[in-house]
This record gives sequence, C-alpha cells and structure tokens, in this order.
Amino acid sequence: MIPLLPPSEDLQTKAILLKLVNAKSNLSLLKGLSHTIPNQRVLVNTLVLQEAKDSSEIENIITTYDDMFATQESNDAQSFTVAAKEVRYYKEALLTGYDALKRRGFLFRNDILAIQETLQHNQAGFRKLPGTALVNDRTGETVYTPPDPQHIDSLMDNFLLFFNDTSLWNLDPLIKMAVLHHQFESIHPFYDGNGRTGRILNVLYLVKEGLLDYPILYLSRFINVNKGHYYALLQSVRDQNSWEEWILFILEGVARTALTSCTMVSQIRNAMQEYKNEIRTHFPKFYSQDLINNLFYYPYTKISYLANDLSTSYQTARKYLELLSEHGLLEKRSIWRSSYYINKALMATLHDAERDVLRV
Repeated sequence: MIPLLPPSEDLQTKAILLKLVNAKSNLSLLKGLSHTIPNQRVLVNTLVLQEAKDSSEIENIITTYDDMFATQESNDAQSFTVAAKEVRYYKEALLTGYDALKRRGFLFRNDILAIQETLQHNQAGFRKLPGTALVNDRTGETVYTPPDPQHIDSLMDNFLLFFNDTSLWNLDPLIKMAVLHHQFESIHPFYDGNGRTGRILNVLYLVKEGLLDYPILYLSRFINVNKGHYYALLQSVRDQNSWEEWILFILEGVARTALTSCTMVSQIRNAMQEYKNEIRTHFPKFYSQDLINNLFYYPYTKISYLANDLSTSYQTARKYLELLSEHGLLEKRSIWRSSYYINKALMATLHDAERDVLRV
C-alpha cells in the first residue's frame, strides 16, 4: 500500500520555487497566445494530435504524419495502421476528459474510467487480479510492484479528492500536478493505458486550475526525449522520497514545452494570416474564412472535407484544392488510394517542433 496524499515532505524548497517562476511565466504566455488563433478548433485539433503522437511513442507506438493525419476523420478501420489507430484513440480520450471537465469543473471516477476505456477500447476497468508488476524490458527485472487491487478504490478516491478540491493543500498547482502524476502512476490502476491516462490527466489538471484554457501543453515529447530519466525519477521517489528532483524535472518539462508550444502557436497564427492574404489576393472569387479554417483544421485535407465545410460540390472543392496546390500552398499526395492536400506551412511548423532540443 502506497502512502495516501499529501506527501509529508517539504515540496516548496528554494530550488523548486525558483524553477516554478519560469514554468508559470512560460505557461501564462502560452495561455495568452492561444487566444490569438481565430478558430480554437484549429489549435486544439493540431496540438492535441501532436501530443497524442508523442504520448503514444512513449509506449513504443510509432506512427507517421501520413498515417496519423490521413486517418483522423476516416471511418474505414481497414485503412488504419495499428499505431495510427492508437493515436486517434488518444486524441478522443483527451477530448472526452476535456469535455467532462468543462461541463462540471472537476472529474469523477467514471470520467477517468471513460478516458482509459476510450484509449484501450475495452471496459476492463480497474485492476481486479493480483500479481501486476512493472518489469524492465531489457533485463526482465521487476522494477516496481503496484498496490494490490483491493487498495485501488481507496487510493483513487484519495487521488480524486486532491485532484478536485484545491482547498486541501496549500501548494502551487504546478507542484500539485507533479505530485498527482506520480501518485497516479504509482497506483497504476489499470491493466494497460496507465501512462497515457496519466499524461492526459496532467494537462486536464492545468485546465481545471485555469493555467490553460485548452489542452495544448505539449508535455509528452519532453517525457519521451528524457524517458530513462523520467522512469528513474519516478522510482527514486518511491525508494528514497526524492520529491525535489522529481518536481524539478516536471517543472523543467512544463517550462520547456510551454515555450515550444508558444512557438508553434505563433507560427500557426502567422501561417493562417499568410494563407489568408495569399488566397484573398490571388483567388478572391473563392476566398473565405471557412476555407482557411479547413486548411488548418485538417493538415491533410480532402476534397470531401472541403466540400462539406464550404457546402459546395465535390467538383468545385476539387478545383479549389488543385489551384492552391499549383500555387504552392498545398502539396497533393496519394495515401491509401485517396488524394490528400497537405498544408505545407503547418507541416513545416510541426517538423520544426520535433527538432527542438528538450533533453535535460
């Protein structure tokens, strides 16, 4: 049985408080920038999919942009790679939790179960069988044995109490997020999907606390780049109560990924304005804000997507996309026997973010 929240150790050391200033400043900048995008659906869809891709890679689920974006609206399950399907489920799970949080301002146990169910596409619920152990894939050594199933209900009740009730501990929300994330991963309540569920709960907690309005913090890539360090620190808290090192790591991740996300948001905003000016200048007869929204909501758009969004014919939508492709704003590509029109500026932004150095 792991200790209930809150930890008894000092979580407001001088080092933590100094690191906290930078993390909160960068996060505040990201929150403000998020409101400079005219259509928030564009921002949420693009950054949530990017977060989904990186969170899945932590679990060794690797997909490409072609697979990820080309299947995001498809109902043809045969066209999905396994990895692309997992990324799509992650996005759906994150938005499931976000919608629940926005409706009520807090999460129930059933909301967390719904997040995990959407991720895994099963209804296994909390672990019911003993014997779960986290094993080093390389050596076969047992690294950590989570609590037995009979303790999960009480531990999750305690977790949700501290997740939802801000009056219970007088700590900054970012410090709380680091503690809550460690507690959830240590409870390990599910047979599978614990890591991805825990990372979804991170960004939802920041939304709940008002530090973000949309779930757009790009934290999973930082964890993925520093995966070995992340897992070592998780275990160091369990073995040695090394809370300061763990919290400093998480705050560093928030600070760095908030800046990365700020850069992405700024570049998306600028690209939207450039495309708006370019299309309005060269193609005034079919320029519209709905067209711009389509090109940035779907990094890989299709004729059918545009025809639906503009309430126009398939032939007309095809003409528009072909002209924009010839003009150099889009790249036409055939994937799974379908033609996609790729937003070149938006994809350049996503590739730039992947080259950002996040290793500690």
